[in-house]
This record gives sequence, structure tokens and C-alpha cells, in this order.
Amino acid sequence: MVKPIKIGPALVEHVELLERERGIPKDVTLDALKEAMLAAYKRYAKLPTIEGYECQLIERTGEISLFLVQEVVEKRNPELEEEGLEHTEITLEEARKLKADADVGDLLEIEVTPDDFGRIAAQSAKQVITQRIREAEKMLILKEFEEKKGLVTTGIVQRIEGRNVVVNIGKSEAVLPPREQLPGEYYRVGNKLRVYVADIRESGRVPQVIVSQAHPQMVREVFELEVPEIEDGIIVLNNIAREAGFRTKVAVSSTDPEVDPQGACIGTRGSRIQAIVNELKNEKIDIIRYSDDPVDYIVNALAPAKIVNVYIDFSREDLKQALVVVPDDQLSLAIGRDGQNVRLAAKLTGYKLDIKSVNTIENEGLPLHIYEQYYGDPEEAEAEQARAVAGELPVEGPSKEVPVLETETEITAGEEEAENETPEKLEEVEVSAEEVESEPVAEEEVATEAEPEVTH
Repeated sequence: MVKPIKIGPALVEHVELLERERGIPKDVTLDALKEAMLAAYKRYAKLPTIEGYECQLIERTGEISLFLVQEVVEKRNPELEEEGLEHTEITLEEARKLKADADVGDLLEIEVTPDDFGRIAAQSAKQVITQRIREAEKMLILKEFEEKKGLVTTGIVQRIEGRNVVVNIGKSEAVLPPREQLPGEYYRVGNKLRVYVADIRESGRVPQVIVSQAHPQMVREVFELEVPEIEDGIIVLNNIAREAGFRTKVAVSSTDPEVDPQGACIGTRGSRIQAIVNELKNEKIDIIRYSDDPVDYIVNALAPAKIVNVYIDFSREDLKQALVVVPDDQLSLAIGRDGQNVRLAAKLTGYKLDIKSVNTIENEGLPLHIYEQYYGDPEEAEAEQARAVAGELPVEGPSKEVPVLETETEITAGEEEAENETPEKLEEVEVSAEEVESEPVAEEEVATEAEPEVTH
């Protein structure tokens, strides 16, 4: 009589421990064990297939056995013989030799466990179970972080690997790569971090989770945490443009005409915005009032600079672009240090912005294609253009007039930037919404802007 393999109840106990500690379901591990036994038997018996064979495990006793399952038939099917599956059938005559009351259609289980099968099975089982456990862990990680993807979570710095920071965020480790780190931030083992789960990559044995502290969505999550009106749907964050560690522009609007979106985000005596700034490591935050009118939106986005006029350029349907005219003494403020202000405004509005001073327009006139759009006939536009270059025409914007914006925001830092700009930067600047972010500002320059600046 064939004896089953005695693996003992200790194995089942270890499987249950694996489920508690690592979250791998017991059924997954036991199925892996059965699969390993069948794979080992296939090699042991040199079988072309293990179809028709099954492995049975009695958890209470820890006994495991292999069986050949055969269907009782009147006559064998020749097609199964051609496919190499003739062992899955047994004739009624043969079946009754094994079981007297066998009948057509019954399934007979014939135990085939070899007597010397234990050592071979153990080696095979180790490999298969290890592989299946890794696959199960991978699926658990994917499932867990697919739910967390796009959310902010708290992690602890586990170790530093070169320029990468490895962060423990639960059942797995995540990588904070250099491009997603805050400029100038010093990461130490054991520090707690709030990170944004940006991506999950299936690479190697374990999926790699990528987290970020520089992602614009990080700002959105912090705003939602500090401003309850956003979660209630009263305040809407329409768009965010960020240069992590330096400055962020946030466009907000309100679904309730009685609620001021900028005031709600700033809070009483700036309490809410100050909490947001602290969470973002003293990053400057400009709160911009969103508008469906592109002219108003662009004017708001370029704050705190004052704008004379905005000309929306309709010459290309595939590219949103605009010409912005500013007073001579506001040019450097509109551009910002290293072009940061206009670059963020372009990202926020989605418009390619061409910034020119009043003096430049007086000397050169408006670009011909802009002039044509607002004045009509090309020949007349050329004549008008020539007269403008000659100084015979005043600089008057045919587009929507933009009032001078009054703001309570302190722009001392912006005025200092204006004084420090070189003459080359004061001529004109053109920034695209898709432009790659510039190099970080030097540390000595950042130090002069330590206080958070809020534009509203």
C-alpha cells in the first residue's frame, strides 16, 4: 500500500505565520506546495504532462499524497490517445478490478505517491514555494500601492543609497529619486517625511514604488488638508504650477459667490497659508484668482507685476500664446528672478507668454501679425506699424484694457529683484508653458527670500 508523505502540522503552522506577518494568504502558499509536488512528480516519473494528476493535502495531519484521476468509460477515446491523455480514462472492466461498484462516468482516484519521493519533492517544493511567495508579495504590493497612487502618505527614511533616498511607507520600501527631492533638503535616516506616491514600476523581483516631494499634487494634498472648503467643494484648485523648493502658483476659484477663494486659502491672519508654507519647507506660495477670461487669468498669474495690456495671439490654432505689455519699471518683476515668475505663469495658464516693456513697444511697435488681428487690413496695418515705429502713434492696446491691479501683498522681494536684474534681462522675455524648468536658484539668493510671499 502506498503511503502518503508526512510533512507534519508544523508546515501548516508556518504557512499561517506567513499569512499573519507578511499578508500572504494561506491558500496561496498551500496551492504552491501542491503545485511543487506535481512538478516534482512529473520530473520523477518522466511524464509528458501532469494533466489528470492532482495533489491532496490533509492540513490536520500534514499528510500529502498524489493521485491519478481517471474517468470510467465504456470505450477509450482515440483522440485522447493522440493527445497523450489516454491515462485520464479507464475502461469499465479495468475500473471494476479496482472498485467493484464502479460505473461509467465515475471518477477513480488512484494514489501514485512514490515511496522514495520525499527528498525529491522537498527540493522542488522549496523552489516553487519561494517563487510563488515572491509573486504573491509582488501582487500584494501592487494592490496596496495602486490604491495609494496619487495620494500623500507618511514615510520614514530607511537608508541612503547614493543620491536615492529609500523610504519605508508601510509593507514595502519606496524610492525618492534626486529629481523628486526638494532642493537643499537634507535627508537623514529615521526622519519622517510626507511624500506623494507618484508611480509604481514593475521591475525585477519586487515592484519599485516611486515617491516625490516635488510633485505639484503634493501642494494640492496639503491645501486640501489645511483648507476644509476645498474638500466641501466650495473652493476649487483649478491649476498648480510649481518649482519645488522655491515657488508655487495656485489658481483658485469659488463655487459660492459669497466666499472669497483667496481669503479662504489664506485664513485668518494668514494662519492657513502659513501652515501650508511650513509643510512645504518655506516654499513661497502665490494664490491666484482663476478666471475663464484668458486676459484676466494671465494678468492674475503674473502678479504682483502690474500689466498695461494683454494681446491674445490667434495666429496659431495649435498653440495658445499671448503678448503682455508691462511698464518699464515692472519688467523685471513680471519676469522674476531667472525668469521664474513668467515661467510659472505660463505653466499655470497654459499660454506661451511674450513679455515686452512699454518702451520696447513704443520703439518697435506691435508685431505685425498681432496688429493685423486687431486692426484688420494688412496694408493699413503695415502703414500703422511704420508710423508706430516712427513714434507717430501712441502705444494703445486694441485688446481688452487691463486695469492696474491693487494688491495688499508685500512685494519687497520682487522690488529687490527688479533692482538686481541686469539690463539684458530687462529687454524682453518669452516663455512657453511647456518650457523645461530652469536651474535652481543659488542658496545665497534663496536666503534673501526666506519669508513666504502670498499673492491675492
